[in-house]
Amino acid sequence: MPETKVSPLRSIGRRIIGAFLFLFAAVLIVYIGRDGYSDANEDGLSFLDCFYYATVSLSTTGYGDITPVTDFARLINIVVITPLRVMFLIVLVGTTLEVLTERSRQALRIQKWRHRVRDHVVVVGFGTKGRSAVNSLLAEEDAEPSQIVVVDTDQAALDAASALGLITVHGSATRSDVLRVAGAQRARAIVVAPNRDDTAVLVTLTARELAPKSRILASVREAENVHLLKQSGADQVVVSSETAGRLLGIATRTPLVVDMVEDLLTPETGLAIAERPVEPSEEGGSPRHLPDIVLGVVRDGSLYRVDSPEVDAIERGDRLLYVRKVTPAKHAAR
Repeated sequence: MPETKVSPLRSIGRRIIGAFLFLFAAVLIVYIGRDGYSDANEDGLSFLDCFYYATVSLSTTGYGDITPVTDFARLINIVVITPLRVMFLIVLVGTTLEVLTERSRQALRIQKWRHRVRDHVVVVGFGTKGRSAVNSLLAEEDAEPSQIVVVDTDQAALDAASALGLITVHGSATRSDVLRVAGAQRARAIVVAPNRDDTAVLVTLTARELAPKSRILASVREAENVHLLKQSGADQVVVSSETAGRLLGIATRTPLVVDMVEDLLTPETGLAIAERPVEPSEEGGSPRHLPDIVLGVVRDGSLYRVDSPEVDAIERGDRLLYVRKVTPAKHAAR
C-alpha cells in the first residue's frame, strides 16, 4: 500500500544517535558530580566508572556497586538521571514498537483493502507497455489510482508504481497465490504486459483459471503467439511488434496519419476514442448521421463498423465507439 514515510535506516539512525546523546549526557552529569557517589572499591569514580554507572542506570540494570551517597547526587538522580532513563527506554523500546505497529497497521490496511476492492484493474508488468496502460487508465474519467494493482518482480518498477499512488504486489504473476494477493479473482480486467511472450501465456493461463469472469487483455511481441494467448483465455491480444511495424510503414508515406493515430491513442489530450451508450433520442437513427464521429457500434458483445448493414439503424442497448474531443484543437496541435 503506497504511503509517504521516512527511510527505515534513517529512522533507526536517528534513534541510535538520540540514545547515545542521552547516554553521554548522563555520563557527563555523573562525572561532574562524581564526588557524591560511592564505589564498591572505595577508590573514587573514574570516567570509565561514570560511563559504566550511566549505562547500567539508564538500562535499569542497576548492580548497586556504584551508588549516590550525598543529597545533591541523589537529587540529580531524581531530577536528571531518571528522566534520561525514561527517554533512553522510550527511544530503544519505541523503535521496536514502531516497527510492530507499522507492520500491524500495514497488515490491517491490506486486509481492509482486500475486503472492499471490487472491479479494479490488475496490471502484470510495469515496463513500457504496462506504464502506458496505466497512464491510459488514469487519464480516464473517475479513474482512481487505488483501483489499479501492479504486479511485478522488479522492486524498482514497483517503487515507480507506488509513487503514482498505485497498489503494488511483489512476485511472479505466473503463481496463483500472487494473483490472489492482487485480488485478481474480483478484478474487472487483467492487463498482461510482461516482457516475454512465454511469460504472457503462463500468466494468462493462471489468471483465467483464477478469474473466469474477468476480462483479460494481453500483449505479445510476435503474431505467431496470438493463438496461444487466445487458447490460454485472453479476451483480446495486442501484437506490439506488428502494430509498431504498421505505424512505421504508414509513416514512410503519410507521417501525419501516424500523428493522428497517436492523438487518438492518447486519451488525456486532443482527440480520443471513447465508448458511450445510445441515448433514447438516437434509437432508430443511423450512426452515420449523429453529431459525434462514430467509428463502430457494439451490439450483443460484437463490434460492427459504422458502414456495416447490420447497424444501419441504432437499437436500444447498443453502444457507440466514437471520437471524443478532450482538449481544444489549438492545444492538441502544440
